[in-house]
Amino acid sequence: MKITVIGGGSTYTPELIIGFLGRVKELPLTELWLMDIDEVRLKTVGGFAQRMISANHAPFKIFLSTDQQESISGASYVITQLRVGQMPARREDEYLGLRHNLIGQETTGIGGIAKALRTIPVILEIARDMAKLSPGALLVNFSNPSGLVTQALKMAEPDFPIVGVCNVAIGVKMRILENLEKMTGQKIDPKRAELNTLGLNHLTWHRGFKLDGQDIWPQVLDEYVSLLKSSETPEFPVELIKTLRMIPSYYLNYYYETALKLAEQKEWPPSRAEEVMALEKDLLRDYADPQIISPPEGLMQRGGAFYSTAAAQLINSHFNDLAETHVANVPNQGAVPEWPVDWVLELPCRVNRSGVRPLPAQVLPEVCAGLLFQVKSCELLTARAALTGDRAQLYEALLLHPLGPAANQVQTVMDDLLQTNKPWLPQFWK
Repeated sequence: MKITVIGGGSTYTPELIIGFLGRVKELPLTELWLMDIDEVRLKTVGGFAQRMISANHAPFKIFLSTDQQESISGASYVITQLRVGQMPARREDEYLGLRHNLIGQETTGIGGIAKALRTIPVILEIARDMAKLSPGALLVNFSNPSGLVTQALKMAEPDFPIVGVCNVAIGVKMRILENLEKMTGQKIDPKRAELNTLGLNHLTWHRGFKLDGQDIWPQVLDEYVSLLKSSETPEFPVELIKTLRMIPSYYLNYYYETALKLAEQKEWPPSRAEEVMALEKDLLRDYADPQIISPPEGLMQRGGAFYSTAAAQLINSHFNDLAETHVANVPNQGAVPEWPVDWVLELPCRVNRSGVRPLPAQVLPEVCAGLLFQVKSCELLTARAALTGDRAQLYEALLLHPLGPAANQVQTVMDDLLQTNKPWLPQFWK
């Protein structure tokens, strides 16, 4: 089996290696190809990855390449974890928002739109290479905004096998299990638990939790409310949780507490991108040390907790026909009958050899669905703009987004966004 990682020079890659090392008895992996256009980072991260598998006597080899087509050829799975423009482009997304008194974030608001515009054409090119060089291979996309990228690819190539993956849902699941373990004093196998969540990537509401098939959501919710009450800086207002009877993704704070987030931005620098750039500098220094053969502690500060579990276990469930439930980004396909079948949603899916299929889901209440509809409409406009270079559709996406600019500010923001990202947006500069 050959698995290819596009963006193999990412500082996340060592965590991915851990995921595959933990499944060598289940996955017959023989070749892991790390591909990146940044040859310096690739050699640093790839060299560290090779030391990791050597120290663990792994039965597979790691290949480093800057050639996308060579890397993709013959692959069974392709994982995309790329960042077009690298971390400086993320910093520009953040300060684009700050300049216009809007939310500056890499996946939400105008920052998420900018990142999608840069990323979608690159993912589409990868998919087309896969169709020629590794037909039938599954594309596992981690590149943010994961759901929007998956939506755009499905619009361009409806039959192409792709699943969008994010570590938010698995992070919530593991935190719930950690709290349950503290309460019971017993270790709980994560395979015994299932999280019920629905929404869009980074716009989800968690609304159910089963342990051994038994719904224990009231207990989970009560414990979460207790934690909010005891916190000096609660994640959400207690009244919000009591009313919704759901736990929103922490990204929803950008919508529910916009003024607070804007005030936090005014304290920059450092922005989150600038914090990550400092963290990555230290990580890459550690990765380059020939004496280091296991991931340093700083990797967890990078923000990729459970990334390896989400990626490796989904592939394992797909290859070995395990029919496990994973939260993923896929087209609705009637799972939520009230919503369009071609909308890419983030929801529990059954993962087996035949693919990643969404499980039937109850529709969200209006208080959540209203916001979701508006953001999804913005996603569709953004995807079309990214695929065609149509500035009118981009204008409409910015006008529509609930975190976007006022009508008299849209053109100014759009011009700034396009000029700032001009090197990566040739479709808008024909």
